[in-house]
Amino acid sequence: MSRMGTLYIPNDTFFHRLDGSIKLLLFLVWTIVTFLFLDMRIFVWMLVLGIILITIAKIPFRAIRLIVWMMITFNLLNSVFILLITPAYGTELTGSATPVLQMGAIGTIYLETIHFVLTLSLKYLTLLPITFIFIYTTHPSLFACSLNRIGVPYKIAYALNIAFRYIPDIQTEIKHILHSQQARGMGFQTGEAPLLQRIRNVTSLVIPLITSSLQRIEVVSNAMELRGFGKHPRRTWYHATPLQAVDFVVAALSILALGAAIFLKVKLSLPLWYPF
Repeated sequence: MSRMGTLYIPNDTFFHRLDGSIKLLLFLVWTIVTFLFLDMRIFVWMLVLGIILITIAKIPFRAIRLIVWMMITFNLLNSVFILLITPAYGTELTGSATPVLQMGAIGTIYLETIHFVLTLSLKYLTLLPITFIFIYTTHPSLFACSLNRIGVPYKIAYALNIAFRYIPDIQTEIKHILHSQQARGMGFQTGEAPLLQRIRNVTSLVIPLITSSLQRIEVVSNAMELRGFGKHPRRTWYHATPLQAVDFVVAALSILALGAAIFLKVKLSLPLWYPF
């Protein structure tokens, strides 16, 4: 989190100078391309490219470490559930069956299903780099201004601006509520309480968080209303920069990449790439 209280990390890189609306387009194209395919080859190349782009954006690993580990943990749990609940699902996608392990009442785990869960895990990991770049290199005010310039109503743009700014505040609020509940004797970590009790304790954080969030929303809305926000159909911005040539180039390349991905999807027309 930056000193401004946002997730934005100030720097002077290619992505920091890129217009916010163009980064949004890049994010949407990357996401659409990722969900178009179930092809490990494409995901590997996109993941490598994403790591290179994160390096160019100079995003420190300590800023994204927690989310990366959370995604890895989610992928592991998701893979285990798929293998235990639908061990033969991969065979339906590939049309072949290669038994690997007999699990008794659960059934037989097939190589095709293992390949599917690996591909699915790569798909989710592929979404991380562009998400990090969009969040950590986009100034909320500049992003709102960019959206308003391309036709998004300034009320919606400003709402997104506030949402970006208040994500760190919500994170801080969760920590405060968590520490308050721990001081009252609630257990949230292994060894402090049984698993089911820890789950119930975590759900008890929701009501205080919602209450504090609603109070914060009321304060902000009252302050904006007192300042006459929304009175005029248009507004001016402190941070207003015109689109540069590089913005148009990145937008054109993004659209070309999306077109190429759609063409490749139609040409391959395979639900899951399987090399064996």
